[in-house]
Amino acid sequence: MAGNTYEMICLRDLEPKQPQVSTEEQIKANNGSTSPIIFVLSPSIVASVPQQFTIKMAFKGAPDSVALALFFVFWYAGNMKYNEYNTAALNAVGGKTSGLTMTVATMQLGVCAVYALIMWATKVNPATLFGLQAPSKQDVPKTTKDDLIKSLPLGFCSAGAHAATVFALGGDPLFGQIVKAAEPVLAALVGTLAYGKAPSFNKVMCLPIIVGGVAFASLKKGDDGSYSLKFDSTALLFGMLANAFAAFKGGENSKLLSDKGVAERYGGVGNQFAVTQILGFFILLPIMFATEGSKFPEFMEKLTSDSNLQFNLVMSGLCFYIYNELATYTLKVTGAVTASVANTAKRVIVMVYMAAVTGKALTDEQKLGSGIAITGVLLYSLIDDLLKPKPKKSKEA
Repeated sequence: MAGNTYEMICLRDLEPKQPQVSTEEQIKANNGSTSPIIFVLSPSIVASVPQQFTIKMAFKGAPDSVALALFFVFWYAGNMKYNEYNTAALNAVGGKTSGLTMTVATMQLGVCAVYALIMWATKVNPATLFGLQAPSKQDVPKTTKDDLIKSLPLGFCSAGAHAATVFALGGDPLFGQIVKAAEPVLAALVGTLAYGKAPSFNKVMCLPIIVGGVAFASLKKGDDGSYSLKFDSTALLFGMLANAFAAFKGGENSKLLSDKGVAERYGGVGNQFAVTQILGFFILLPIMFATEGSKFPEFMEKLTSDSNLQFNLVMSGLCFYIYNELATYTLKVTGAVTASVANTAKRVIVMVYMAAVTGKALTDEQKLGSGIAITGVLLYSLIDDLLKPKPKKSKEA
């Protein structure tokens, strides 16, 4: 039944071409029932029926509750697989010292751009298939030149966040995730200084917990029992840079969507995300050639001869696009508490998964430090709701 569309019409609603039958004869013809007579007609017959008299009943798939659960599952799975494919793609070009990290990040957004263009060409977004529901329709947005110019800051911040994240995870996939957990610290700072949106006092008091957790994860115990700072500087530097870009991205996204005309012409967050990835690709392209252009022939040689690089580059791009879409589907229909818990759980699951994939176990300091930082992030997300004063019950007269 899935995928089939049935055209159903009510006989009594059509203008009769034959003389009308009496009510008594109508009842006899319908085995004594007075209910409307319904026919399921073939497409050829339906084509002759006036359009205003037809009702389309299409198969929609799994219930929304089941789809939501599946979106959660595949959001997590997509994030885990992105980290795995991203690490494999970076290793395929020579790792963090190869001088091709920006190229990999740019090509991933190139895959995202191609995927978005294919969706617009077919007018179909298959992401809902992960929830066992029919693919949704995705038309080309009706954005203007001015809309795209207004979207450039968002595209730049999104591209910067993605590229910096690739550098951070290329440095150390596990420690990079721990540093990324400190995103609320940069979000609070950027929100206050750049957008005039300071966090509440309760949220501010949670920030030292996050910072302390990341700092503790950076420690390493020596043979003499003393502790010293030992961490991957690339993961720390670019992880914090990615957090800063992500904070600006959030601010620019809110600013863009506050313009109701722009939001309406985009026609949904799906189109906005697609345009953002395309803009991000074209923004990173000149940066890639400026920083790693001399090694681009080497990259192309590897790309054309190494099927492992081809596979992981394409899959990392697709997973990045799809898991972000699925995250949007889930978070926009869940409450703030559920969203916060889901994001926190995702970081833990991704770290455990990457430890298994890379074969690099977290140190005791990293385990404890990441636990403290992630707990701080969860508390930061929930503290205002937890400490919100309960409304007083009005006394009955």
